[in-house]
Amino acid sequence: MGVRIGLVGLPNVGKSTLFNALTRAGVSAENYPFCTIDPNIGVVSVPDYRLERLGEIYKPKKLTPTTIEFVDIAGLVKGASRGEGLGNQFLAHIREVDAIAQIVRCFVDSDITHVETELDPIRDIEIIKTELCLADLATVEKRADKTERMLKTGDPAYQEEFKRLQRLAKELNQGKLINQLTLDALEEEIVSELFLLTAKLIVYVANVTEGEDPQNNEYYRQIQELAAAEGFPTVAISAKIEADLAELPVEEAVIFQEELGIKQTGFSQLIQTSYAILDLITFFTGNENEVRAWTVKKGATAPEAAGKVHTDMQRGFIKAEVINFAEIDRLDTFARAREEGKLRIEGKDYQVVDGDVCLFRFNAIS
Repeated sequence: MGVRIGLVGLPNVGKSTLFNALTRAGVSAENYPFCTIDPNIGVVSVPDYRLERLGEIYKPKKLTPTTIEFVDIAGLVKGASRGEGLGNQFLAHIREVDAIAQIVRCFVDSDITHVETELDPIRDIEIIKTELCLADLATVEKRADKTERMLKTGDPAYQEEFKRLQRLAKELNQGKLINQLTLDALEEEIVSELFLLTAKLIVYVANVTEGEDPQNNEYYRQIQELAAAEGFPTVAISAKIEADLAELPVEEAVIFQEELGIKQTGFSQLIQTSYAILDLITFFTGNENEVRAWTVKKGATAPEAAGKVHTDMQRGFIKAEVINFAEIDRLDTFARAREEGKLRIEGKDYQVVDGDVCLFRFNAIS
C-alpha cells in the first residue's frame, strides 16, 4: 500500500466534492490514470515539475510519477463511536490511513444544509475529535480489561502495560488526542498495536468560498489558530474551484487558474502538506526507457530506497550513483554531469535526500 490520506468530515462539508476533484486532477501520465480500488479509494499522480524536467533531460519513452491514495471516508455524525450513521465504516477505514485530512466547512450556502444547522467550524472539529476519542477509549478499555485479568500471573510486564493503558484511558476521557501526548517506548508500542485513531497526524482543510482570499475568512482564521496550537498545518481549498479545474483540459485549466490568480492549486498544497507532516520525500530513477518518481520516508538509506524499486536491489545492494535534481537541472545532461565528476558514489549508510536521482548497482540474488 502506498501513502494513504483519509478525507474525514461531517456530512455536507464538501468532502466528496473534493475527493471527486482530487481523483480527476493531476493525472499527467497515462501510466497512472485515476483508478478506483474500492468505491471510496482513489489513486492519483503526485504533480512534480522535477519529473517533467528530468523527462526533458533523459528523453525517456515514458514518465511515471509517484502516487498518493485518497480515501473518501463515510461522513461522520455524532454517535459514530457507538455505530450511529455509518460510524463503524468510518472507524474501520480511518484505521488504515497514514494521516487524516479533516475537511471543515467554511462557506455559507443556504442551499446546502449543515448537519448541525448552523455553521461553526470549531464545533465541527470538536465533534470529530470527541467521536475519535470515544472510539479509542473503548479500544483502550477493552485491552485494559484483558490485561487486568493477566495481573494475577504476577508478570511485571502486565503491570507496566496496565499502568500505561490506565494513563491513556484517562487522557482520552479528558478529550486529549494521542497525537498530542508525549509517549514512552511502551506506550508507543501499545498505541501502534491498537491502531488508535487519535494517534493519526492531521491536516485541517478549510473548504472556503470560491474566489475569496482565505485570510479574509473568519472561519479559516479560527481553524488556523486552533491548528497552530495543536502543531498541525492548515490548507485552504475551494472544493468548487478544484472540481471546476478538474473538469477542464490541462491547457484550459492553466488559463482558468491564471485568471483566478491561483499560483498553486489546493490539490498540490494538500499533497505537499501531507508529505511534510509524514516526513516523506521523493527520489528519482531514470534511463532511456523510463524516468520515475518514488516516495520514501525522510532518512531512508540508499538500500531502503533501492528496495522501493525492487526487493532484489535492496538485498544485493552494492552502491548508488547519485546526483541531486538541482545539479543535473543546472548541467542539463546526464553525460555532462558524469564528465564533470558530479555523480557521487554512495554506500549503504547514505541517507537519500529529496530530489536525488539515483542509479543503483546491485548483485542479482537468485
